[in-house]
Amino acid sequence: MLPGVIGTIQATEAIKLILGEGKTLIGRLLLYDALGMSFDEIKLRKNPRCPVCGENPTVTELIDYVQFCGLDPAEALEPSWEMTALEFKEKLDNGNGVVLLDVREPHEWEISLLEGALLIPQDDLPARLSEPDSANEIVVYCQAELRSARAVNLLRDAGFRRLEHLRGGINGWARNVDPSMPQY
Repeated sequence: MLPGVIGTIQATEAIKLILGEGKTLIGRLLLYDALGMSFDEIKLRKNPRCPVCGENPTVTELIDYVQFCGLDPAEALEPSWEMTALEFKEKLDNGNGVVLLDVREPHEWEISLLEGALLIPQDDLPARLSEPDSANEIVVYCQAELRSARAVNLLRDAGFRRLEHLRGGINGWARNVDPSMPQY
């Protein structure tokens, strides 16, 4: 059933594009919840500096996705090291100061960010361990959660103890706390 519904929507979009009629989904992402029988829509905006589809692309070939984003089960975090976006929002609303550590790449930061975050890409973190203050509580996040889980493990092995990982990453924040924030 699900492929039929989505396939019909895709066919409708193709016909609208061919005919040049109607309002297409360009710039919008349609989410379909079959169990709840509901549709949601996320507005997308094109980044002119996007390294893939921008005016001057720098990424022109595929990468090894598992190597880039995969998480070895041995690297998985225990639940006590994680917090949801709603738990994190509650912590911020209560005035509990934390250091936000974003381990995404700079081009991802241009898409969406949490104000006041310290940007240290995951690959740069081993050389920059002195930048986050280990005396503070640190909440680590990335796009979804794989790179931040690795970063938490690296920081934990380096002696950091007041660490938490934002489950679902910045996309989880956008879904559950700030729907106006772009997701990618």
